[in-house]
This record gives sequence, C-alpha cells and structure tokens, in this order.
Amino acid sequence: MFTQLNPPLPLHVLGKGDGSAIGMIDYGPEHNLIWVTALDANGEIWCAPNPTVRFQRNWTMGRAENPLVAQSKASIKAPQAEVCADCADTVREAISH
Repeated sequence: MFTQLNPPLPLHVLGKGDGSAIGMIDYGPEHNLIWVTALDANGEIWCAPNPTVRFQRNWTMGRAENPLVAQSKASIKAPQAEVCADCADTVREAISH
C-alpha cells in the first residue's frame, strides 16, 4: 500500500542525508516500511527501509538529534566539484598559498 504524506515529514536517511518523506510504502507484516524521501542536498528520491530512517531534531517537540544521525552526517562527504583542465593550475596555485 502506498500512502502519500501531506505534509511531508522531515527525515534523515542514514548514509544519504536530510530530506522530506513524501510517501510511505507498506508491503505487509513481513517487510520494513519504505520511506519515499526527497533529499535536501541534491533532490534525489530514495526509497529507504525503515531501519535507516530517523526523524530530524525538533526543538519545539523537545526531540534532540539522534546520535546515529550525527554520525551519519559526519560520514557524508560534500560533493567535490571537478576542476577543468584550463583552471587546474590556477586552483593548485591558490591552494598552495
């Protein structure tokens, strides 16, 4: 069963990042719930199984950041832009100073 979430729920997918759950898929009692989540950082849509999903912290609800979320955020590296060949020397020079 697919359920559209309205409003979307702010979640963190471990290993992927923060996002908004826009739907949930329930395949039945022998399966994990699947959270259909749009990631904030890049707009990718991921279907994440329940054990990899955590609510984001919420000050007004008194919910602190989950330790697994903090650990996941630390392990996610920001994407590095590739430098074109024409700019490589300039970038190397700027870094070395």
